[in-house]
Amino acid sequence: MLVIGVAGTELTAQERDWLQHDACAGVILFSRNFASKAQVAELSAAIREAAPRPQLVCVDQEGGRVQRFREGYSALPPLEGFGRRYASDPEAALKLAEEHAWLMAKEVLASGVDLSFAPVVDLGRGNLAIGNRAFSEDPKVVAEFTRAYIRGMHGAGMPATLKHFPGHGSVQADTHYGEAVDPRSLDELRASDLIPFVAGIDAKADAVMMAHVKYPAVADEPAGYSKRWIEEILRGELHFRGVVFSDDIGMKAGEHAGGVKGRIDAHYDAGCDAILVCHPQLVEESLAAVEGRKLNTMALTGLVGRGALGWDGLLADTRYDAARNRQEGLA
Repeated sequence: MLVIGVAGTELTAQERDWLQHDACAGVILFSRNFASKAQVAELSAAIREAAPRPQLVCVDQEGGRVQRFREGYSALPPLEGFGRRYASDPEAALKLAEEHAWLMAKEVLASGVDLSFAPVVDLGRGNLAIGNRAFSEDPKVVAEFTRAYIRGMHGAGMPATLKHFPGHGSVQADTHYGEAVDPRSLDELRASDLIPFVAGIDAKADAVMMAHVKYPAVADEPAGYSKRWIEEILRGELHFRGVVFSDDIGMKAGEHAGGVKGRIDAHYDAGCDAILVCHPQLVEESLAAVEGRKLNTMALTGLVGRGALGWDGLLADTRYDAARNRQEGLA
């Protein structure tokens, strides 16, 4: 199934046609799709009204520099600050991270959006694309925060997505702009970057997003195109039973598999359940690329519609103002 990007704050006629396609399972929203709380709720409703089957409406609302909805929403701090606080007060740091997850998820759900792709469980080891999006460079510390963050998201009624499997934080290249290669062995990865993913799977994470990073000591192709990583390691060794998302096929590192059809086919053949097509200019070709392929149209239904209260319900929650004030103080 495809999760597509749309161009603006309202659906075009062409985008409504895309949502009619059997392969379209959802829409990912960006800053370009946001004008206000009311507008994004209207857009989410319009997406669902335009489609003949349930659609997953999702966003990256991590906090810090990756926060697509801003005006009218809490100014969420980046995750790195919780890791710094952990050094002096682990219990307080974990409690604040859990609250961050709850607050983020509640605001997103109040907007009629099902899912924020969070948490980032990559290690903070100098990758510029990850940067302060990571909790810590220490895998055991990140594992603790992973469990806390999932508790917070689940407490708010939102599924949790671990990203970017099997770990993007220890390789320097930015996959948005070029190839990223991590030469370490599987044993080395098991002893470092994989530790938070193991913790997250144990904590009942609902989904995993793959990295476009290549680990040549483990498999020849980037992880999202790799049956070795998805079927043998993630599904087989780690016993993950949730949804596997690709990263955006429009990223430069995603071009490893060739053109749009090559990327779509490679992700599906490797075992991805849902493929992100974030750039609207790639959607038409992506929909054509799946023609004739048998699709699991139910793959994402468990992530859709987890009980949004709307903003009135959230504002009436006595926890909301206190959580917002604390988190904005950290930001």
